[in-house]
Amino acid sequence: MPPLPPVSPVSRRLPDFPWDTLAPFAEQARAHHDGMVDLSVGTPVDPTPQVVQDALAAAADAPGYPQTYGTPALRDAVAAWFARRRGVPDVDPAGVLPTIGSKELVAWLPTLLGLGPGDVVVHPSVAYPTYDVGARLAGATPVASDGLTALGPQRVRLVWLNSPSNPTGRVLPVEHLRKVVSWARERGAVVASDECYAELGWDASPVSVLHPDVCGGSHEGLLAVYSLSKQSNLAGYRAAFVAGDAALVRELLEVRKHAGMLVPAPVQAAMVAALGDDVHVQEQRERYAARRARLRAALAADGWTVEHSEAGLYLWATRDEDCWESVRRLAASGILVAPGAFYGPAGGRHVRVALTATDAAVDVAAARLAPR
Repeated sequence: MPPLPPVSPVSRRLPDFPWDTLAPFAEQARAHHDGMVDLSVGTPVDPTPQVVQDALAAAADAPGYPQTYGTPALRDAVAAWFARRRGVPDVDPAGVLPTIGSKELVAWLPTLLGLGPGDVVVHPSVAYPTYDVGARLAGATPVASDGLTALGPQRVRLVWLNSPSNPTGRVLPVEHLRKVVSWARERGAVVASDECYAELGWDASPVSVLHPDVCGGSHEGLLAVYSLSKQSNLAGYRAAFVAGDAALVRELLEVRKHAGMLVPAPVQAAMVAALGDDVHVQEQRERYAARRARLRAALAADGWTVEHSEAGLYLWATRDEDCWESVRRLAASGILVAPGAFYGPAGGRHVRVALTATDAAVDVAAARLAPR
């Protein structure tokens, strides 16, 4: 057998893929006599809304290349959605760009912005791992910090916000968002706000970084990232967008045109339909609200404390023990969850419990958590 090729420099600077380490606990959970309930990943399980499927089908005859910039109808739909759903009346359609899901934008944004060695990318201390990965792909330095004033003279070029947070569900108040924007503008850094769970506020109302109360009416230096995966069950469509500073968006557009980063034309049509229909969003909210209430009550009855979790698709739970012990404890009951350590050392005593399971699966998990 020939020797394996050497590990590439890119691979060497990336962390191990965290989900691989969960495999033994998945096997343990599958061995439960009634099978596994998987609450570890945020993959939607409910049907894609019919209005979206119909729009996709109607646009299926698409022999030509799609527009990297997105159709005018899509960019107008995003601007209208921000005004109607997020209280942001002044999004310029010229400052809107569709992306192939939000994860690719998160991973490649430092590279698209031209960051490299010596540049610093700041992200929350408990955070989606791709913020860190994206900085490393560009050769920049990721720094996990919730306190910007402690960063000193480092050359910060990009600051990631995530509200509502994955994994904690925490919603940042307007005052905090405003301070971050002011701090970044003083230093010429870009603020990118990952707002993918914005339609799923439970105990708090998420506010966009583009909201006038945050940015003072100017989107200079600001980008908001949003995905339709969660609100519309479109994870399989890879349908997302970035919006904000039109000059920054044009920079991203130029690179993406060269790289062939194109959202398929039928998906763009489906996005227009999804952004224009509020009925299916409310229906999905109600599904998740019911699952959240059921799981939260069951976790509390079993001795867990749920922290933050004001919004989003997860419950951030702890028994004040090492997260891997918590994962093992739940796997023994046939329930698979994500360890908080996946999201940084600060998450080491929590687990993330996803709401993205069927009603029947949630009922099974709740029953297994019931005190014996």
